[in-house]
Amino acid sequence: MKAERGATVMAVASGKGGVGKTTVAVNLTVALTRLNHRVALLDADFGLGNVDVFLGLAPERHIGHLLAGDATLAEILIQGPGGAQIVPASSGLQSLTSLTSGQRHVLASAFEKLCANLDFLLIDTASGISDNVIETMLLAGRVMLVTSVEPAAIVDAYATAKVLHSAASSMEIGIVVNNARTPEDATLAFKQLDAAARRFLGRGLKYYGYVSEDPAVRDAVLVQKAIVDHMPQSPASRCFRVLAARIAGLGPVRGSGLRLATDAGRVIPASEVPQCA
Repeated sequence: MKAERGATVMAVASGKGGVGKTTVAVNLTVALTRLNHRVALLDADFGLGNVDVFLGLAPERHIGHLLAGDATLAEILIQGPGGAQIVPASSGLQSLTSLTSGQRHVLASAFEKLCANLDFLLIDTASGISDNVIETMLLAGRVMLVTSVEPAAIVDAYATAKVLHSAASSMEIGIVVNNARTPEDATLAFKQLDAAARRFLGRGLKYYGYVSEDPAVRDAVLVQKAIVDHMPQSPASRCFRVLAARIAGLGPVRGSGLRLATDAGRVIPASEVPQCA
């Protein structure tokens, strides 16, 4: 039994849509639970949520009911794979695309309580750099920025990092390059982002890792399962396990957002490191 303490809170974000942000958030959540961590995933695309669809879940209530005062946090939580807790978002509710200050207070209060019994809270944000998205990122202590190797995705990822830096200059921003053909392609994409951040923002970015291009990811989406469960030995699954071990080994962050704490790092299987490091 682990000691009660605050969770590590990490927002999973992207500049450009279509880079696999939710796929990363879902699989990282499940991979962390497989390491015996207590994990919750908040679908923070409040008006167009789809985490429940990715996992084949059918929630009766969602975050909109919590924000409206029609349900408690416990009443909207649903169980995901491996015992992960999922906080589902609504779909097609335009009113939730821009939260009021009162709604933000309700959200922050609810998740402060939730974090007391978690090791990790992951926040799957909406794409883009709207005020709603940036303010949601500020609930976290770290932001995982997901990009692909495509030039447009890299440009949009930098734009997101720039806006986030302006809002919270001390926020740790880590990069995950998704759907990369080779480790070299992923490293190059990161170096382009990091060089731009150092030159124009006066700060560096962290490299969290990459996820291999893998046709099995699409197969897992179609059957509404996390690929780490659907095909655990696929290239992408191995990368997600390495990523989860790396995230679990990060030290605590002090600063704004929900308070963070983390366990000591897990051992990464040596056979997987060259493929996804």
